[in-house]
Amino acid sequence: MIYLNNAATTYPKPQCVLDAHAAALLNPPASQFRSSGTIGKGDVFTQCREKLGRLLGIADAGRIFFSSGATDSINRILGGLDLSGMQIMTTQTEHNSVLRPLMNNNDRIGQSTIIPCDSFGRVDIAALEAAMQRGRGLVIINHCSNVTGMIQDLEQIGVLAQKYHCILMADVSQSAGCIPIHADAWGIDILVFTGHKSLFGVQGTGGYYVSRKLSLRPVMYGGTGRDSSQPTYENGDYEYEVGTQNAPGIAALSAGLAYIEERGLQEIQKKEQQLMKQLYRSLEQQESIQLYGNAENNQGPVMSFNIKGMSPSDVAYILQNGYDIVVRTGLHCAPMIHAALGTGTAGTVRISISDLSQEQDIMELTKAVNQICRATVTGQQGETSNETGR
Repeated sequence: MIYLNNAATTYPKPQCVLDAHAAALLNPPASQFRSSGTIGKGDVFTQCREKLGRLLGIADAGRIFFSSGATDSINRILGGLDLSGMQIMTTQTEHNSVLRPLMNNNDRIGQSTIIPCDSFGRVDIAALEAAMQRGRGLVIINHCSNVTGMIQDLEQIGVLAQKYHCILMADVSQSAGCIPIHADAWGIDILVFTGHKSLFGVQGTGGYYVSRKLSLRPVMYGGTGRDSSQPTYENGDYEYEVGTQNAPGIAALSAGLAYIEERGLQEIQKKEQQLMKQLYRSLEQQESIQLYGNAENNQGPVMSFNIKGMSPSDVAYILQNGYDIVVRTGLHCAPMIHAALGTGTAGTVRISISDLSQEQDIMELTKAVNQICRATVTGQQGETSNETGR
């Protein structure tokens, strides 16, 4: 099997991740702040936080909190921020993990301003700045599109957010682990990540960073193991990690981060961009293929295309059952960007790679897609000939 759906979940995982996950289940359970077994040494939670801080450019790693993933994190953040009197700005490129919490809480959050993007998925910076000028607010933007692989200029957006006194929240679910991120340098106030994509962790892991300038009112309450003396929080000194945490998952995530550190983020990005360039060059030669981006503009490890005259779902079915190649089709949980792409309700065929993808995978995919294109053209010509014969 050739697996090219890494924007959903990376597969395969590095062996060190599998080993760490298994070891966490085979050995006595680790519990943050609750076990004497961690006294005198850094527990896996602290170690993982420190690695995340180095990778994401966050000096205050103690303000990184774990959750079950990006969706969980975003709902906690939007449920916990005091948004009274603030305007909310987000973009046409966002995932439903952002759009749905915003659109289904209008009574508390209010209406959101949606900043448009172009046909590559690039956010309109001028429109974003114009929205910021209308008053202090919260800007929510993803770093790398899960549909087109467009990387937004978070450094420039961070400068604008500081200029207009806006809170900047970045969703790095698609970029963490494969694209450089400098959260502190870019002025990011809130950062959301998930563990099961390019960080090579398992499903059900992720988290978020919140600057000490901000305080979130928790949407969940419970035991933390840190301070059990008071049932109420005082002076807004809230706890954000309650209940028993996913220790085996955090151990696996920590191992994935160790893999990235040893491999080198720049090397991962270099390899993935080379594979994506090869993929773009191969597919753009086919006249019957519509690409939604190009190697110069769309530099993330994700790309979308369609074959003219075929539905995305039919293309995926043939790839899966005829060639044993796994891709993804549809709207990819990001419905608004498809208006900019002109892909309607059917969406696109999405290819997404990881550092463990190989050049041979791209060659086999290209060969399969070219064969499908030729068969489609032949079939269309046959239909035209039959119609003429009638």
